Amino acid sequence: MHDQEKQLVDADLDVHSEEHVPVAAGLRSRLLRWGVEERGIRPIAVEERTDQQLTKIFFIWFSASFNLLPFSTGFLGPIAFGLGLRESCLVILFFNLLCCIPAAYLSTWGPKLGLRQMVQARYSFGYFGVILPVLLNLINMTGFCILDLILGGQTLAAVADGDLSWTVGIVIIAVVSLLISFFGWRTLHKYERFAWIPVLVIFLITVGLGAKDFKHIPPVEAPSAQMVLSFAAVIAGFVLTWSPLSSDFSCYMPLDSSSKRVFCYSYLGLVLPTVSLQSYGALIGACLTNVPAWEAAHESGDVGGILAAMLEPAKGFGKFLTVLLALSVVANVAATFYSISLNIQMVMPVLVVVPRYVFSILITAIVIPLAIVGAHSFYSTLSNFLGLIGYWGSAFIAIVVEEHLIFRKGDMGRYALGDWNSPRRLPSGLPAVLAGMCGIGIAIPAMAQVLYEGPIAETTGDIGFELAFLVTAVVHPVLRLLEIKLRGAV
Repeated sequence: MHDQEKQLVDADLDVHSEEHVPVAAGLRSRLLRWGVEERGIRPIAVEERTDQQLTKIFFIWFSASFNLLPFSTGFLGPIAFGLGLRESCLVILFFNLLCCIPAAYLSTWGPKLGLRQMVQARYSFGYFGVILPVLLNLINMTGFCILDLILGGQTLAAVADGDLSWTVGIVIIAVVSLLISFFGWRTLHKYERFAWIPVLVIFLITVGLGAKDFKHIPPVEAPSAQMVLSFAAVIAGFVLTWSPLSSDFSCYMPLDSSSKRVFCYSYLGLVLPTVSLQSYGALIGACLTNVPAWEAAHESGDVGGILAAMLEPAKGFGKFLTVLLALSVVANVAATFYSISLNIQMVMPVLVVVPRYVFSILITAIVIPLAIVGAHSFYSTLSNFLGLIGYWGSAFIAIVVEEHLIFRKGDMGRYALGDWNSPRRLPSGLPAVLAGMCGIGIAIPAMAQVLYEGPIAETTGDIGFELAFLVTAVVHPVLRLLEIKLRGAV
């Protein structure tokens, strides 16, 4: 392990030799005194990985997943795909249990390597090749932020009885999220440790207030395989694309951290809130057409309107709870803003000299207008977006996991960590890029989306993310072995 530690120290020294873009000296020193994290994608040396509280990993995943977005995703089962409650919940349970595994597994690499997830991906995709999945990841994360902002903004507007527009609500959620992500790692983890508590209380209150209406579930016809698999693609897309962020939240943990504990904390932190809230959303969606008050609230205010209607019997206290529920998306948006600020540096590596918090401000300025524009077509946006993003995520997972298990023999010592920023010493990335393109290419005829349904999907339903994973997993080792033979090195 001594050699690996030396590599990490050398890698860190290499980047510390670069000067940061001048941010007024007085302002910069003040921000650092306040505890603002300046570090971007530079590796975290062994001696800097000192955070012993592994439970933080559980809470950041739990809070980031315990909000309005998984609730609204489960809602799609009955509303958008015509599934019954039983079928919706079975899909939610099975595909979350399966698809949360990659993100939890990749989280275990953070303490061992001290690398952000997309920096680690350079050892599969190469210095320049990784830019392609990074761009897809940025689109993915930005899309999730937009959906969260719309949900939070709509919910705030529903409380105000028309006195607050969706636009103002979106801006409020975005600014609060910016403040947390701006400060970085420590502040983010402190917030996420407690952010889930009021959300849990509020959802339990809605269960108590709405329980009398849960028996109003109309019968539905037996779903087709196409309906089930298309909803499954949405559920898979929801959790698979946490994987390109995984080690971003664990890389400050000590080198000797238990991988089993990191995996379990990550897995449970993802599965428990996602399954419970998606199932609850499916329950409300299944009851919707037989509860006039909820249906009317849905037509005027989407998910936020329904929850406001469920809390209405609590009068003023109910409105207060709805405001807190709207703010629940901050836990997700803040964590995502944090990872976005790192990924932007990967698109243009010269930006490594720019302090990380600058990009938190930049992405906030980008997502606010996009969320405002997309606010009036939320459900079509949500179902289309989640259905599409699962394809590239499954191909990415196949590549980085195969690289680690097959070509690095599952040994962290086989990563030359001093090469993290060296195009010549990293793999070319061509095998990964070509394999990923093959996987996504074969997924296209297996897509079942609103705008396009492929010939395979017409018969089977949406099996795009499964085929993307399988084809990528078959093609990548062949091309990678050829590259190793030609280069004479991994």
